[in-house]
Amino acid sequence: MPGTRARQALFTALADDRHIPHDVLTELAGQAGWPLPRRVRAIVLAGPNDAHSMAPHLVPQPTPQLTPQLAAALGQGLPGTVEADLCLLIPDPGPRARAALESALGGRVAAVGHSVPVVDAASSLRWARRLLALAAAVGGPAERVTFVDDHLSELLMLQDESLARALAARWLRPLEDLTPRQSERLEVTLLAWLESGGAPEAARTLKVHPQTVRYRLRQIEKLFGPAMREPRTRFELELALRSRRLLAQARQLRSRAHGPVRALGAAVQPLSPAGRARINGL
Repeated sequence: MPGTRARQALFTALADDRHIPHDVLTELAGQAGWPLPRRVRAIVLAGPNDAHSMAPHLVPQPTPQLTPQLAAALGQGLPGTVEADLCLLIPDPGPRARAALESALGGRVAAVGHSVPVVDAASSLRWARRLLALAAAVGGPAERVTFVDDHLSELLMLQDESLARALAARWLRPLEDLTPRQSERLEVTLLAWLESGGAPEAARTLKVHPQTVRYRLRQIEKLFGPAMREPRTRFELELALRSRRLLAQARQLRSRAHGPVRALGAAVQPLSPAGRARINGL
């Protein structure tokens, strides 16, 4: 069908990281019969046997049935695939539509990208895919639908895992001579202190006595020296500690899923009839 081919061509153009002139997109949208919205969000859906769906218990989850709400969303959205990921570009419904979108997805494991101008749709797709790959690490198994808006800092820190490891190695080197147990204890104490701003607050977070936190902070200051009093050092240390924690969670997720997280630099493919059937069988 010409309309189907035109929609596939439009999705491929929007999902391409290369700049596509707006007048070309407008022409493709006219051929596809899909009014070009000012802003869009990407939705990336996990397949029924996807590792994302299996993360909570490592068993396949039942496939939810297509709801009228999701059918309506699909009707106004532009479907396509990136590698094996089933994707949908929808006109940005605004922040107040979050609950309605979660309800429409009907329990399906999915990631929702950030709102972007339609010419930047590839960015929303890229980060929604990245979030779906890391959802169990950054969101936890209780979240069936995760939103890029809620995990911007985590995604930023894990944008380049090699660089994140280098950051952690650079700033946490003073802990290397400690035993693993000592290092872990000081790391969690330092992060709680940096995030909360004081020993009593950190003690409440860690459920220990404030004097315990103060004792550990004295040990930390001996290891890191007077640089601990500098705001930039504290900022870098917090980044390093949070990066190390996220890397450990992501590594554990990959281990549980029995394989590496899929590469994200895949070529965009138009949605085939088989792919459309998979979406319509949600």
